[in-house]
Amino acid sequence: MIKNVGITEVVLRDGNQSLLSTRLKLEDLIPIASKLDDIGYSSIESWGGAIFDSCVRYLNEDPWERLRELKKAMPKTKQQMLLRGQNLVGYKHYSDEIVFKFIEKSSENGIDIFRIFDALNDLRNIKQSVKVVQDSGRHAQGTLAYTKSPIHTLDNWIDLAKQIEDLGCDSLCIKDMSGILSPEYAFNLITELKKIIQIPIHLHTHATTGMSNLTNLRAIDAGIDNIDTSISSMSMGYGHSASETMIYLMEEKGISTKINLEDLIPISNYFKSLREKYKEFEGSMKGVDIQMLVNQVPGGMLSNLETQLKGLGKVNLLEDVVSEIYNVRKDLGFVPLVTPASQIIGAQALSNIINKKYETLSVEIIDLALGYYGKLPGELDKSLLEKAEKNKKRITQRPADLLSEKFTDYQNDLSVFCKKLEIKDLSISEENVLTFILIPYGSEKLFKSLNFLK
Repeated sequence: MIKNVGITEVVLRDGNQSLLSTRLKLEDLIPIASKLDDIGYSSIESWGGAIFDSCVRYLNEDPWERLRELKKAMPKTKQQMLLRGQNLVGYKHYSDEIVFKFIEKSSENGIDIFRIFDALNDLRNIKQSVKVVQDSGRHAQGTLAYTKSPIHTLDNWIDLAKQIEDLGCDSLCIKDMSGILSPEYAFNLITELKKIIQIPIHLHTHATTGMSNLTNLRAIDAGIDNIDTSISSMSMGYGHSASETMIYLMEEKGISTKINLEDLIPISNYFKSLREKYKEFEGSMKGVDIQMLVNQVPGGMLSNLETQLKGLGKVNLLEDVVSEIYNVRKDLGFVPLVTPASQIIGAQALSNIINKKYETLSVEIIDLALGYYGKLPGELDKSLLEKAEKNKKRITQRPADLLSEKFTDYQNDLSVFCKKLEIKDLSISEENVLTFILIPYGSEKLFKSLNFLK
């Protein structure tokens, strides 16, 4: 064997998010958790991303309880989450104090590895998270949110990676959320990165364009330390390369994952039945979507967008919206399509299709255009800038520096909220307060449904 390559199993988070709109319930995950724990994965991505939001708004689950139960069921395997830097798992920037409290509680409740990224690759927006994670004694993984554009060059990525290492991150992840990282580009990028950075490099890519298996293999050839995969029955399409496929291919190359393929069979069979159970949430895409090489829409965004359009009775507009997403992204200086930028751009693209282009600007698109989410990668379209500046002032400083929100203020607000609902005071739990902060529009339903009533 030449070397070991770690495998991060993503079926509980990104596999679920990409293929089934993040609808898998905890009650259906617990029965298989012990088997996942026995496999020998380097980590299991079980939380973060859209999980928190989906728990509150759709599943009527306490996201913190979900994390605790999964950690209890998988004590041997490191639990990993996707953290959106200063956005945490919400859709706006939060103060440094809120960031500190969220990471502190996530660590206490079971997260071992924090994959930290910023939608704009503005490292000012991940600096605080990295520091807090390390102070908590956990693993801080800095992330390149990969995209393709005239301004995103190989030199650009190498420089960004070096800055991430200099922040003190324990590892680096190349996050290809749209499956657009080609095999040869991956080989060249990782080869060059290995020359200048000392920390381990992880690769996260999607199968949307049909390149993921080859991209993973070429990354391995270049010396990648860890790849993300999903169990075979919850793989490909909008999702990821199958865990079993990549393990088999690596073993043929003389590379060990320390995982027994036969142990994965019952896990695959279990998730096959779950996929059938949740099939109403699955997107319509079959095979591969080469349009992604142009439009670069992530798998999770696609499946959720399709679900939303079905709910609006406008699924016929899907292709038009996807095309317009590219145009809006370009107007915003080639912003990577990853949360929360992807949702903001997707909503604006839909508005542009239904109405006249930029006739209506959301609060979020205005903030994105004017620097309240961070520095845009490229130049902002002048006409969009003019329309946005009619609403508020453009900024250049780190957005969180403008925020002074205190955790105790939200604690008091939650106490008042509970009195209004005539339920017991939930503000004594810091986790409940964080839920209230991050998903305020869904917490009422959750708090009531969890039998908090007097």
